[in-house]
Amino acid sequence: MDAMCQQQADSIRFHLETFVMVSRTIPVPHDLGNWANRDTDRLDTLWFFAELPPSNGYLMIEANGGLNQQRLSICDAVAVASLLNATLVIPTFHLNSVWRDPSKFGDIFDENHFIETLREHVRVVKKLPEDVLLRFNHNISSIPNMRTKAYSSPNHYVQKVLPKLLELGVVRIAPFSNRLAQSVPLKIQALRCFVNYHALRFAEPIRTLGDALVGRMTKKSLLTGGKYVSVHLRFEEDMVAFSCCTYDGGLKEKTEMDNVRERSWRGKFRRHGRVINPEANRRDGKCPLTPLEVGMMLRGMGFDNTTSLYVASGKIYNSEKYMAPLHQMFPLLATKDSLALPEELARFKGHSSQLAALDYTVSIQSEVFVTTQGGNFPHFLMGHRRYLFGGNSKTIKPDKRKLVLSFDDPNIRWDRFKQNMQEILQHSDMRSIAFRKANDSIYTFPMPDCMCQQDGMTQSR
Repeated sequence: MDAMCQQQADSIRFHLETFVMVSRTIPVPHDLGNWANRDTDRLDTLWFFAELPPSNGYLMIEANGGLNQQRLSICDAVAVASLLNATLVIPTFHLNSVWRDPSKFGDIFDENHFIETLREHVRVVKKLPEDVLLRFNHNISSIPNMRTKAYSSPNHYVQKVLPKLLELGVVRIAPFSNRLAQSVPLKIQALRCFVNYHALRFAEPIRTLGDALVGRMTKKSLLTGGKYVSVHLRFEEDMVAFSCCTYDGGLKEKTEMDNVRERSWRGKFRRHGRVINPEANRRDGKCPLTPLEVGMMLRGMGFDNTTSLYVASGKIYNSEKYMAPLHQMFPLLATKDSLALPEELARFKGHSSQLAALDYTVSIQSEVFVTTQGGNFPHFLMGHRRYLFGGNSKTIKPDKRKLVLSFDDPNIRWDRFKQNMQEILQHSDMRSIAFRKANDSIYTFPMPDCMCQQDGMTQSR
C-alpha cells in the first residue's frame, strides 16, 4: 500500500508542477490543485491556488434518482465545473416517478457548508443571476441542454461543452447521472473525493436526528459493548416489483406487483418480446432477499439472538407478514421508526431521500454492515466506511447465487447450512483496504485516490 501511495504522490506532484507552469500562460479551462499532506489517514486538505481565474460561465445540472445517485451527480458536477472553469449553480433534483420525493438540495444537504467548503476550488451559487435569466426570458428550458453520454471523458467536456459555455455564458446538462468517466486524471479524482467526504454533509435537521439515533442504537446495544450490525434490506414494494421475482406466488401478490410496475414504469415490463422468468432471476441472484432469508443467513453465519440489529430500509412490502420472522430471530432489532419518536420523524415523512440519509447516518457507524442487494446506497456506504475507518470496516456482501442453493435445498440440514453460510461469510468478508481497479467507482473504492498519505506535498505549492 505504501508503495502505491508513494507512486500516486509522485504523480500528483508532477501534475501540480505541470499545472503551475502551464497556468501562467493558459488560464482556462481551470485545472485542479491536489491533495495536501495529511496528519491522519483521512483526507483533510485539497490543494487550491490563491485565486480562481475568471469564470467562463454557469453550469446547471439536474440530478436524478435516490439519495446516493444524487450524491454521485453532485460530486461529478463539481468536477466538471472545475474542468470547465465554470460557476456551478446548486443542482436541482428530478422528481422521480418511483421515489416521488420533492426535496430540494438544501433539504438534504447543508447548502451553505457546500458553497463555503468549495469556495477555493469551484465557485458555487444558489441560483442564476437575474441578468442571465433575463436573456432566456426566465425560462430554464430555453438554456441549451448539452446532452452528454454516460461516462464521458474530461476531453469531451473541454472539446464539446466548453465552446458553448464560452459562447452563451451558461449551459445545462440534464439528465446528469453517471456522466463522467470513472477513471479520470488524479487531480479530478481528488476533487471528487473532497466533495464526497468533506463538502457534502447532511442538512442540520438530518444530522441532529441522525446523531440521536446513533446514540440510541448504541445504548440499545449494551450486551455487545455498544456495537451493532446494520442491514440494508431491499424488500420495499417497488424493489420487489422491479425484480420480477415471485415470493408467495399468490394471485394477490401478482396483482399488486403488476399494478406497481405499471404505475412506476408504465409499460416497461409489457414491451413486445420481453420475457420475465422469476426462476431464472432467483438462480442468478437477482431477487431481493426476504427478511426471513436475511435472518437465516445471519444466524447461520454466527450472529445469535443477542445481536443488536439495525435495519435500514424503506417501507417493507407486506411488512407485518415478512418482518415477523426476522424480529423473532433478532429480538433486539431496531429501525429509524422504532428508535425515533413519531413527532421527530414527522418532518421527514414523504421525503425518501431524507429518510435514507437517516439510515445512512446510523449504518455508517455500525460495527458490521450487511448489504443484501446492489444499488448506490450500499456502494456509497461501503466506500464511506472504508474512508472513515482506514479500511477497517467489516462488510458482508454475500454471493446470492450460492445463498439460493442453500435456501432452495429441501433436504439441507442445519449443520450443513451453517457450514455453507460460514463459507459465504469468509468469501464475502471485505475487511481491510480494497484498492480501486480500472473502471471501479471511486465512491465505492476510495483507496488509493482519496486515502493515500502524501507527505511533503506542502513544498510543492
